[in-house]
Amino acid sequence: MNDVMRFTVIDRGGGMSFVAPCRTMEALVAACATNPDSLEALTEAISPFVPDLKEAVVSGLAVFDEHNSHENLASIHAALDLLRPADLPVFRILDDRTRQASLQPVRAGVIIFNLLGKRIVQIHNTYSEIKRTGRIRVARADAIDSDLPLVHRYQLPPTWSLVPSATSDS
Repeated sequence: MNDVMRFTVIDRGGGMSFVAPCRTMEALVAACATNPDSLEALTEAISPFVPDLKEAVVSGLAVFDEHNSHENLASIHAALDLLRPADLPVFRILDDRTRQASLQPVRAGVIIFNLLGKRIVQIHNTYSEIKRTGRIRVARADAIDSDLPLVHRYQLPPTWSLVPSATSDS
């Protein structure tokens, strides 16, 4: 995975972080245009663009939850000690160490998607500028055989903020 970024998502249940290909960034922004209020709603909205992401995140969190708890973070702390940031598994933000790891860029950067505050925070982004409007290719194979367009146009609602803000709307 050469072109990857860290994506951290904050919702009412807390925070979680994962590493994915850079192209996931546009899909996450397009998903935010649907005003998701939870990680579940976000991963559902992203499914037409990156079909395997929901399963990867849900499975990764299940494995994390099986080996970690608020009272016992030895497993994730060992991973933080042994693995490079780009190789870390999906994890929940449960303490200062996991919070710091969730803010650490990998290769092309780190972006926070705060669903509660409706903010997309680009801590470090060398991949491409996030824009309020855009187009993204629909990845679902059934789009070819249905009325679904192959390209989806999206626009972030005005209630969403980009930090730093985009220089243009196109």
